[in-house]
Amino acid sequence: KRTQHYKKMSRKNKPESEMMGSAYDPHLSEGSAKVPIFQTSTFVFKNAEEGKAHFHIAYGLREKAKDESMSLAYSRINNPNAEIAEDRLKLWDKAEACAIFQSGMAAITTTLLELTRPNTLILHSSPLYGGTDHFIEQVLPKYNIKSMYFDSFDSIDSIIEKKEKKFPGIEVSLVYIESPANPTNSIVDIKKCREITDHYSSKEKVYLAIDNTFMGPIFSQPIDFGADVVLYSATKYIGGHSDLVAGAACGSKEVISRLKTMRVFMGNMASPFTSWLILRSLETLKIRMEKSAKNADKIAKILNKHPKISKVHFLGLIDKLSKEYKVYKEQYSSNGGMISFDIKGGEKEAFKFLDSLKLVKLAVSLGGTESLACHPYSMTHADVSIETKNKISMGESLVRLSIGIEDPDDLIYDINKALDSV
Repeated sequence: KRTQHYKKMSRKNKPESEMMGSAYDPHLSEGSAKVPIFQTSTFVFKNAEEGKAHFHIAYGLREKAKDESMSLAYSRINNPNAEIAEDRLKLWDKAEACAIFQSGMAAITTTLLELTRPNTLILHSSPLYGGTDHFIEQVLPKYNIKSMYFDSFDSIDSIIEKKEKKFPGIEVSLVYIESPANPTNSIVDIKKCREITDHYSSKEKVYLAIDNTFMGPIFSQPIDFGADVVLYSATKYIGGHSDLVAGAACGSKEVISRLKTMRVFMGNMASPFTSWLILRSLETLKIRMEKSAKNADKIAKILNKHPKISKVHFLGLIDKLSKEYKVYKEQYSSNGGMISFDIKGGEKEAFKFLDSLKLVKLAVSLGGTESLACHPYSMTHADVSIETKNKISMGESLVRLSIGIEDPDDLIYDINKALDSV
């Protein structure tokens, strides 16, 4: 059942192959081909010395010795299902370690609390997911943690100048980005953000964290471009069936160890059953995301020619002459399965379209096997300030589509019929 007990492959396989048996030895679990659910709150120690060692390591009273195994004690701290899921998920990101959380926001807020500190500044891209935006703009200021938006396509000198003008003398503690961004599909230059992060790391290390939910971990590996922490709402593509809520963080052993320690005291460890569901979903992650992306590519091209749509926001439609195009081609291996578009008109027209869909479901969330549609302005990003919405061109005409794995022609028929009703 433990992660150190499994047969290593004789050659380096691709993640979709390696992951099928990674971190699990069936012979330690009655020969079960699949990982059982360890539905327990507590674990029995072999002896008192093992119990002492566990808690001294868990609470940071001493470092784990080389080749020392971390025993199991209590499912808020660790459990076999979460450990195996973490070991498998990290393969996709080529990360040293991974931490599973009970929700995407749990992963994000735990990371923000651990890697920032009072009287410092977070530099962040925009837009951000609505919950993240609220936490940075409304919650963290209570602890005197300020924030400033920057555009990664501006020059580094201009970003530094802007920061010094608005927040002179305040240290930067974290650079936080989301790419592609929710809901506009705008992209952020990760390499540029690494340079900015390094600039502010002269006194104390500054970390670069990225929310990679829209693309990952199949179509983008941000660690290759300098990210320290890669965050996911695992509810989305990683879970992929709209039947679980979870989050994840991947990165170096050093930073993930810190996040896991904070996770113990925040109490937001993913449950055994949720972790087991993630294990199930990881086995089909690649083929689900590839099918979704293939469908989205076909749908976006048709939407781009529709007379009732003014603009389609989709990676495959980025202008080849734009500065974003080069970054897009370097950072991503696919266009992904997310499409946003501006319908001609405003909220009335957007709502009419949404209410007329039959096959596509009107719901928030994304990345499931079924296609979903929502109105970000009034739903997922309702709490985002009007100023920010205007700055990022997120208006009342914007509709977001999460394309699933249905037949693409059926989806196109449904979308076209709904547009006809507007």
